[in-house]
Amino acid sequence: MIYELAIVVKTEATEEQRAAIQTMLAEVVATDGGEILLSDDWGNKHFAQATSKGVKTGHYLFFIYSGNGTINLEVARRIGINETIIKTMTIKLADSKEEGEAIVKKFKSPFSKKFNGSIVDDGDADNDLEKDKKRFARRKTCWFASNCITPDWKDPKTYAWLVNEFGKINPGRVSGISRKAHRRADTAIKRARNMGVVSHITNNLAE
Repeated sequence: MIYELAIVVKTEATEEQRAAIQTMLAEVVATDGGEILLSDDWGNKHFAQATSKGVKTGHYLFFIYSGNGTINLEVARRIGINETIIKTMTIKLADSKEEGEAIVKKFKSPFSKKFNGSIVDDGDADNDLEKDKKRFARRKTCWFASNCITPDWKDPKTYAWLVNEFGKINPGRVSGISRKAHRRADTAIKRARNMGVVSHITNNLAE
């Protein structure tokens, strides 16, 4: 199975401490015959909203790896005893390595330095995205389905337009997207909030 792991460490963590996290993950994954398919360092970012403890910045690390689901228990255990880690999230992406390799090949994120970009840029949407989305809302046709785009928490361009200035997610009757797409967008937004990418109370994004 293929998983993605996002980790946010304290900005004061040293380069050696960040490298140790990657080494730890590689060792744990290797015990099950898996491997790290992608490793990406997003650098320091200002959270869209400060944490409950008042932390406003963090250093993002992102990985995609293959392996059995049971290894995530050991990864979670080791992450739990690492005092430099502020936030973490693990998501299952696919069942086969072939699917994982296809995901890695297409990987883009505006937060990444190495793989900078957005899947929206590769779609069939108009250059003026705001006009495009409003046009679909008026027609009550799903923008996601028409442009073959799936909401992804790592890519705010795919969902940020659904969040209003008060941090509320616009309902489908306003945006015109389908129920299925709305559920996916809702999940992506909640994941983004969990990782400090989107604010709970405004439409601010991490930067």
